[in-house]
Parts: sequence; structure tokens; C-alpha cells
Amino acid sequence: QVQLVESGGGLVQAGGSLRLSCAASGRAFSSYAMGWFRQAPGKEREFVAALSWSGGSTLYADSVKGRFTISRDNAKNTVYLQMNSLKPEDIAVYYCAASKYLGGVGTSEYDYWGQGTQVTVSS
Repeated sequence: QVQLVESGGGLVQAGGSLRLSCAASGRAFSSYAMGWFRQAPGKEREFVAALSWSGGSTLYADSVKGRFTISRDNAKNTVYLQMNSLKPEDIAVYYCAASKYLGGVGTSEYDYWGQGTQVTVSS
């Protein structure tokens, strides 16, 4: 069992940056692949970024590639999402998720979810 708690969301101007954190508690965090998803009002939850258990392999949605960076610190049981050059279309609740297997781009590939953190970008 893994519990996930996101933080770091907030209000930022377009072009600005935020760093989201996801703190994990429970056993064997370092063995889980991790992902970030987001859900805008009235839309389905969508994939943002994923990271292998070792941190050696990453995957990004085309909409965030080159602007967002996912990383992890297994010693701190934490995964991060550095978001630069934020745009109004990035407004959403951001969720981190843990996968007991390889992770991926689908929500069904993840076993544990956090409660989400709101990101708002003003134009």
C-alpha cells in the first residue's frame, strides 16, 4: 500500500514556473513507476509525464514536452514535476500516481493516486 500526497500547486502568471511534489508513504516506493496526470474542468483525466522506478526512463505528453520535467528522489520518497513556461491551457488539478509495474500513459496502469493539487495560470 502506498499513500500519495501532492503539494506545490497554486496561482502563477503565464510564462511562470511551479514545482509540484508528491510525497509517498508506505513500502518500497523505489520499486514503483510514477506518473503525473491532470484533469481540467469538464474534461477527462489526461497523462502528463511518467518515470520508471530507477528514474532512468521518462515519458511525456506532447503538450508538455520541453516545458515539464519529472524526477524522483527515492531517498526522500518523493517525485517532482517541474513546470516551466506555463500556459493557461495547463490549468487543471494535477495528480500523482504510482504503478506496481511499468506505468505508462493510461490511468488504468496505476494502482495508487493522490488527492490532487490545483494549478491555475493567469493570462
